Amino acid sequence: MLNVTLLGSGGGMPMPDRFLSSLLIKFASRKILIDCGEGTQVAMRKYKSGFKSLDIICLTHDHGDHIFGLPGLLSTIGNSGRTDPITIMGPVGIKRIIEGMMVAIPFLPFDLDIVECTGSSFSIHMVSQKLRVKKTYLETNDNKVNDNNYYNIADNNISTNDTDNTSLVLSILELDHSSPCLGYSFYLPRRPKFNPEKALEAKIPVKYWSRLQKGQVVMDNKRTYHPSMVRGKERKGIKLSYIVDTRPTADIPDFIHESDLFICEGTYGDSDDMKKAIKNKHMTFAESAQLASLGKTKELWLTHFSPAMDKPEQYMDNARQIFVKTVLGYDGLSKSLQFPES
Repeated sequence: MLNVTLLGSGGGMPMPDRFLSSLLIKFASRKILIDCGEGTQVAMRKYKSGFKSLDIICLTHDHGDHIFGLPGLLSTIGNSGRTDPITIMGPVGIKRIIEGMMVAIPFLPFDLDIVECTGSSFSIHMVSQKLRVKKTYLETNDNKVNDNNYYNIADNNISTNDTDNTSLVLSILELDHSSPCLGYSFYLPRRPKFNPEKALEAKIPVKYWSRLQKGQVVMDNKRTYHPSMVRGKERKGIKLSYIVDTRPTADIPDFIHESDLFICEGTYGDSDDMKKAIKNKHMTFAESAQLASLGKTKELWLTHFSPAMDKPEQYMDNARQIFVKTVLGYDGLSKSLQFPES
C-alpha cells in the first residue's frame, strides 16, 4: 500500500492558501518526499507528518519553487534526533546546488547522500527498517546484496528478509523544461499467489515454502529452490507517477502507462494561455488530461497551479472533457493506493 498526500499544489510562489508543489509518499511506515518548495515543512506539520522517518527526497529540478524549502526542512529533521543518512535524488547538476545550500546548515547530525540520476530505473528496499536506494541500476552490475550496493545504510547487517520483502521500483524520465528536469514513477510489485500444488509437485519441503514465497532463493545440501517454483501467475502491482514542469513529450504516455494515480502539472487552466505554456515550458489542463488519457491512467490529479490562477476549478471542464477522472489537486489531498482485487 502507498499513502499519498499532496502537500502543496502551487507553482512559482507560495500563496496564502496554497503551498508550493510537494508530494509525500508513505510506504512501510517510512516516507519519501518529492520536491521541497518554500514552506514544505509547514505543510508537513499541518498535515501531521513527522520528520524523523523521511528517508528519501526526490527533486524534479533546481528551480526555487521546488527546492527552497530544503535547508529549513533538513535543519528541522536534524533537530528531530535523526542520525541515519538521507538520500537526495535529482537531475545532473543538483549536487552543486544542494552543497551550496548547505553553507547555511553546516552541522547536520546525519549524512546526505546526493544522487544525480542518469539511469532510467533503480530500486528502493527496506533495510534495517529504513528505505535505502540500491545502486545496482545506477552505477554497478553487482546484483549481490551488500553494503556497497546502497547509497545509505544504518548498519552492516542486511538480511535477505529485509531486502526481498519490501521494495519499490523507481523509474525516472527526462522532461522538457528550461532546466534539467525529471519525472518520477513508483511501482510496488505484488507477489504472485502461492501455489501449493506446484510446491508439492516439485517435492519442496514445507519448511521452505514461506521463504520462497517471500522471494528468497533457498539452498540445502541437495537442491536449490527458486521462488518461481511455488508461485502462481503474476499479479498487478501499484503504480504512482509524478510529472511537473514540462511540455508534453512523446515519452510521457509510456512512462505513466496504467498508473493507478497520475499527478501532473496544470500550470495554466485556460487553453488560451497556450502561448505562455509553450514559452515557459509548462502545460495546460487540457494537455495534462490528454497525457492521462494516452497513458491509460486510472486517475489524474492536477497540481502546480500558476499564482495568477485564483480559481483553477473554473477550468476543470477543459480537462474533464478529455479525461473524466480528473481531480483538482489541493493542499492536503490524500489517497491510499491499494492492490487491486485479485
